[in-house]
Amino acid sequence: MSQKIRFVDAEKSEFFAATRQRVEAYFKENKVSKHANAAMWAKTVFFLVGFVVLYALIISNQFSAWTMLGLAVLLGMCSAFIGFNVCHDAIHGSFSANKTVNRVLSIVFNFIGANPYVWNISHNVVHHTYTNIPGHDEDIEVAPGLVRIAEDEEVKKIHRYQHIYAFLLYGLASLSWVFRKDFKKFFQKSIGPHDNSNHPRIEYFNLFFYKAVYYFLFIILPLIVLDLTWWQFVIGFVVMHFAEGLVLGLVFQLAHVVEGMEFPVPNQQGNIEEAWAVHQMRTTANFARRSALANFLCGGLNMQIEHHLFPRICHIHYAAISDIVKQTAHEHEVPYIESPTFFRALKSHYRLLKKLGQEAYRTQVAAKTKGRQAEVAVV
Repeated sequence: MSQKIRFVDAEKSEFFAATRQRVEAYFKENKVSKHANAAMWAKTVFFLVGFVVLYALIISNQFSAWTMLGLAVLLGMCSAFIGFNVCHDAIHGSFSANKTVNRVLSIVFNFIGANPYVWNISHNVVHHTYTNIPGHDEDIEVAPGLVRIAEDEEVKKIHRYQHIYAFLLYGLASLSWVFRKDFKKFFQKSIGPHDNSNHPRIEYFNLFFYKAVYYFLFIILPLIVLDLTWWQFVIGFVVMHFAEGLVLGLVFQLAHVVEGMEFPVPNQQGNIEEAWAVHQMRTTANFARRSALANFLCGGLNMQIEHHLFPRICHIHYAAISDIVKQTAHEHEVPYIESPTFFRALKSHYRLLKKLGQEAYRTQVAAKTKGRQAEVAVV
């Protein structure tokens, strides 16, 4: 288990108190609920109906293999959007004030291939507390050893190409969830500093039951009813998950692994010498905050700053409170890191991967060469 970390209040600890007060005033003065509104319910219905329709079209066996492949791509993307827009809020308890509504919508997470209980621990508990802290925040560790995202990580020869192959690994994230990651994390003794050795008995049942349901709906039933060869099915299944994984991976990486992000290391006492909220501002970034399309598709995850500060507020309100958060951050001289568009954020992520991979390796080789030359000169 990783060492538990304390956040030690620094000079700017009053930032969050001021931000929270202003955000609370916004909801009170405008008589707005912090939970889902009509627009939120409308897009929830849109994505859930879209998911069912796409699945039904594929399973109807009325289309050519190429058409079904296209539908599989759309189904994978729709699955990611359901994760962003519906399940993410529900698991955080921010979708509705009614716990039953949140619990029912959380169950949907199983049908896009992931376990809500495991996600709650690794994301809600660990990631939101220890954001971007290497060895503690497992959400940012897409492929440990293969993708280097922090300065203190070892530089390996393969990292020279991580700005290319990292995107392929993102596409495998969904497949990993379905077949490996949920099981691995469930039975880990710890996730970061969190003791993960004791689970309610019902969660053992839920893990295996819903995985079995997923395997039946997305593997066994299609193989029975679709007029496809086994290898055509495998291609479609992998392509569907690659589309889902790539969308999921890109959105989460652009929120925490771009230029300007910090990956702080605790001091010898195990402390982060910063207030928790200020730590969130230094390790989280927004993109396309003003884009209606990004807000609709990403479920507010393009406004991770607001989400990390207020995870119990439904994402449908993030656009409205983002100006409040930004203004307060500037007043308290706290960073507010954002990219105006998705593609600007993507370029920043690419440059960071290249800097921490290819450029870091070249610097390391140059330093070793210089050291050897100095040794020869001395001899």
